[in-house]
Formats: sequence, C-alpha cells, structure tokens
Amino acid sequence: MTFSVTSRCIRPAERTRDIRYAVRDVLALADEVARTGTPMLYLNIGDPNLFGFRTPGHVIDATVAAMRANRNGYAPSSGIPEALTAIRARSAATGIRSIVHAFVTSGASEAIELALAALADPGDNVLTPAPGYPLYTAVLAKLGVENRAYDLDEDAGWQPDPQDIARHIDDRTRAIVLINPNNPTGSVCSRETLQAIIDLALERNLLIFSDEIYDRLLLGGAVHTATASLSSEAKIITFGGLSKVYLAPGFRIGWGVLSGPGDELAEYAEAIRKMERARLSANHPEQYAIAPALEGSHAFLAEAIARLERQQRITVERLNAIPGISCVPPRGAFYAFPRIELGIPDTEFCQRVIRETGVVIVPGSGFGQRPGTQHFRVVFLPAEADLARAYDGIERVARACRR
Repeated sequence: MTFSVTSRCIRPAERTRDIRYAVRDVLALADEVARTGTPMLYLNIGDPNLFGFRTPGHVIDATVAAMRANRNGYAPSSGIPEALTAIRARSAATGIRSIVHAFVTSGASEAIELALAALADPGDNVLTPAPGYPLYTAVLAKLGVENRAYDLDEDAGWQPDPQDIARHIDDRTRAIVLINPNNPTGSVCSRETLQAIIDLALERNLLIFSDEIYDRLLLGGAVHTATASLSSEAKIITFGGLSKVYLAPGFRIGWGVLSGPGDELAEYAEAIRKMERARLSANHPEQYAIAPALEGSHAFLAEAIARLERQQRITVERLNAIPGISCVPPRGAFYAFPRIELGIPDTEFCQRVIRETGVVIVPGSGFGQRPGTQHFRVVFLPAEADLARAYDGIERVARACRR
C-alpha cells in the first residue's frame, strides 16, 4: 500500500487553528527584511531590558543568593511562603481585602492561563477588551472558549464602556477581563468606570480578571486604582508580576490574587490549586526576589518613569504631527496605539513600514479594534534618538500613502 505525502502528514489539533500572537507574528517579515542588511529597530516587544532599562540590583541579588543557597529544586506549587506573604501584604496595601488565594506562576501569563483553564468550558464565553493583549484570545482559542470582545472608547481616552460590556453578557458568560493600565493603548481606568463594571459583575455573578501588571508605571500624574480595592463582595482575580514594573521579564515570575466571598469562591480556588499542582511549580530561585522587590526600595522607578514620560511626549507629538495619524496620549505602561486614516489596511501599512524602514510595529488588528478603524501599536521604550529615527520612517511611509 502506498500513501500520499498529504495522507502521511501529522494533523495538528483543531484548537491551534485560530491561535494568533501578533506581537511575535510580525517577526517572520522582520527576519526577512533583516537578511537584506537593513538596520532594524524593533518596536514590537515590550521588553524594557532590550533598551537599557536595568533590573534593580536588590532583585538580582536576592535571586543569586537563592541560587547559591541551592534553592534550585522544586518549589511549593502555589509559591514559597515568603513570596506569598509579600504578595498578600502588597495587595492589602492597595486596598484589596478578603483574599481567598494567592499563587505564584511562570510570569503573569501562566497565572492568566491557569485561571481561565480552571474557570471556563467549551461553549462558555469570556469578555475581553478590544484593543487588548492577544494572550487572552490565544488562550481562549486553545481552551475552546468563545472570546467576546467589548470596545474601548477611543474618544474617551480608551476607557471601557460598561454599557457595551453589558450588551455582550449572556447565560454562558463566565468573566470580564480588564487590563489596567491597558496594553496596547496605555489607558488607565477611572475609578468610576471600574465601579460600574464591578456593579455589573455583582449583578450577573461574574468573575473579573483584573490584569494590573503595569500598575506602577504611570505617566503624567495618572492614578491607578486596584479593581479589587473597590469591593470585598465582588469576585476578582488580580494579576501582577516582576516583568514590567520591576524590569525583569526574563525572570518569568508572576502571580494571581483571588479575592471576594470565600465560601462562594472555595471550589474555584481549589480548581486553580489543582492546575498549580499539575504543573509542579514556578521558577524556584527567582521567587526569592518577590519579597525584596515588593518590600524594598522603589527609587529606581523615578528614573524609569521620568525617561518614559519624555519618550511618551516625543511619541505623542511626533505621531500627531503626521498627516493621517492621530494618537491618544497613553497614561500608563509604555505603549501607544495610534490611529491611521491613510486609505490602506493597518496590516499593509505596518508591512510597508517594516520593509521600507526596518522599523517593526504591530498592526492594530492583532489586538482587536473597532470595525472600520485602523491602528498600530508602538513601543516607546527605545532611546530618544532611536524613536526619532522610527517616527521619521513612519512619517515617510505615511506621506507616501497619501500621494
């Protein structure tokens, strides 16, 4: 018997069909352009260490000390006691009460995946912001759970619209995702918006996933409110980590904090613990950096934020000066999400920028955007001279598109 090549190919799982991750998907084209000798400038990845931001010394020292002390075996599945105590204390300091469970993971990404996997079944749906971080849509696709996008209001500084969220809820809705500060727009939710979403979640008995990984990276006097600080009755899981605020994305250390009525969350908390045990543990020695990070000096943040504020101003001024591009000023994190009205799709515009300038940006369609609008995401972590080069290139392409 003979077999065709097609019949002998290994069929991948159906769940992988719709998985996209725009931030890294653009690298295939970028690699092609780089092979031509074009100097590249990567504004697609939110990795501060690539652009001269340095992990605080006391965070590094704590990790190295743990390694030298041979804390290199498995850790407890939920995390080491010192880390969990510090996470709970930090959460309490932000106003979060009624903590039911805290757990340490391999980056906040794993915390999000564990929490979603422990919550939703195929046929359920989860509400996510558009624009929003593509990890959520990728994980939901893998789980076979429907992603329902709700729009952020660009005209209101990219605030969530509670009325739009309400329109998407049905009997199979399990959770509402908030990203605050938001990736990719850099928006920061107002206290009033958060309270309205909490009221909606309480009314419909929904869990809130509050992704607050950028909570201390605030620009221009913006104020961050921890969602769970506004209610001890709402069922909320808050995500944080060392990656962004503590400038250590490569440590792969994140966490989740589940809060709300303990009796109503007991089964869900145990489901998360089952997921934790099934994957053994997060990185062990790096967990010893959590308490020093949360409890130690934050002096490094003043310098980092001052630099980000300068680079944010350059970004907003330069992009808003380009005909056909407009940019809502970001108030947190280190991303901007400019709108383009150039008569071409965002994917085509980004491809042209990469091919013609070597500047790697990500199309807004990879993050979700209101139908009929076009955007791209830019990371403003590079030094000012590099940003100037990037925006010069973006302007050249934009002006060429208008001819």
